[in-house]
Amino acid sequence: MAMMSDLPGVRRALEDMGGGVRPTPVLAAVSGGLDSMCLLHLLSTWGRERNLAVTAAHFNHQLRETAGRDEEFVQAWCEQHEIPFVSGRGDVRAAAKREGLTIEEAARELRYAFLAEQKKVLGCTFVLTAHHADDNAETMLLNLLRGTGLRGLSGIPDSREGIVRPLLQVTRSQLEAYAKEHSIPHVEDETNEQDDAARNVLRHHVLPVLRQLNPKAVENMSRTAQLLAEDERTLERMTGQLLRHAKVEPGCAAYLPVQVCGEYPKAIVGRALWGLMISVSGHRKDISAAHVEAAAALLRKEPGQEISLPYDMVARREAEGLSICRRTRLSETELPPEKPVRWGEHTLTLLDHPEGEGIALRADGQITVSPCVPGDRLTLPGANGSRSVKRLCIDKKISLAERDRLPAIYVDGCLAAVWRLGVDQEFLPEENGAFRFIQITKDSEEKAL
Repeated sequence: MAMMSDLPGVRRALEDMGGGVRPTPVLAAVSGGLDSMCLLHLLSTWGRERNLAVTAAHFNHQLRETAGRDEEFVQAWCEQHEIPFVSGRGDVRAAAKREGLTIEEAARELRYAFLAEQKKVLGCTFVLTAHHADDNAETMLLNLLRGTGLRGLSGIPDSREGIVRPLLQVTRSQLEAYAKEHSIPHVEDETNEQDDAARNVLRHHVLPVLRQLNPKAVENMSRTAQLLAEDERTLERMTGQLLRHAKVEPGCAAYLPVQVCGEYPKAIVGRALWGLMISVSGHRKDISAAHVEAAAALLRKEPGQEISLPYDMVARREAEGLSICRRTRLSETELPPEKPVRWGEHTLTLLDHPEGEGIALRADGQITVSPCVPGDRLTLPGANGSRSVKRLCIDKKISLAERDRLPAIYVDGCLAAVWRLGVDQEFLPEENGAFRFIQITKDSEEKAL
């Protein structure tokens, strides 16, 4: 096979995997798109010559009508080229609702769980993905827009926990040239052409402008990410030293002594607190620099003070340290007529007449209160279409910690209203028509960030 020179950095990444007397089994994540098909072709030709035994793994997220087409395409190509093929599928929307995740988060979790399972079953040494330099540049820009620190500017790691990304130094244009040279077919995900996601907007509008300013913009960003990643690894080692003094019960609570924090720079203490929040909550997304700074400020305050954090966490200044713990998770609760229901900091009573503050809505089915499911949307009166609850909360300057504990009213499983946001147009009471009234009182003022 030909030219590795058109795919810089790949030779070293792949040669480090093979070379043994026996073939080295690797698992390649293949969606059917151009990037992953180039990776699969490379592994099945040049890689085979260097003792890499590749199996293609495809995960069907069942989010598009064409998802089945993609799976069949990859399977057929593998059969034609005598490449072992495994596939899996999952109900991403159901997982998102069940676990309280966004669609993107749920898709990623299901996909990587499938890859980890197949890696174990097949006895593979590595899982390879086709993330490339343009993906890395988009990730850096997204993280920069979110107010990231050094970790986010380091971009996508080239390897972590058995997952290797050998194409991170390769640009999308280089992959297109490689595919053309070797007549590699692929399928297109039509949603990639839509500007309804921030990553797509960057890809279609921002990166082209950056390339006009400097044709090597993506390559330069990739090189910068490598340099920052090395700095990140050094700081991570120091953070690990501080965290040896912490007590952690994952998913529940953590404690960090105040005295030992004084022995480390502010940046290391902040990283340690961020890591503890992730360990307690089980989430990375939505834990921002503002939350870390607020928790760090507690270290300098008197014992007894506390703040609320995302994912129902509370940080509290104890006598000799800082504790981070989760409050009791709020769950879905049915609202029976005329009987007050305590739900978090609120008491809700379902009535057939208005009384005090609350929500009036047209509802004939079962009425429940629960935390709002990520991704759920409301169409408010006068609005031009539906909007996500997350975006509505941002517009009203409602913090994530508050959002997690806002009563969301569901009728037969459909979101009808969210307290402080409004009632969905579909459930608005008709003039002189029957309606139900949910009286809502707040029992105590939440100390929100």
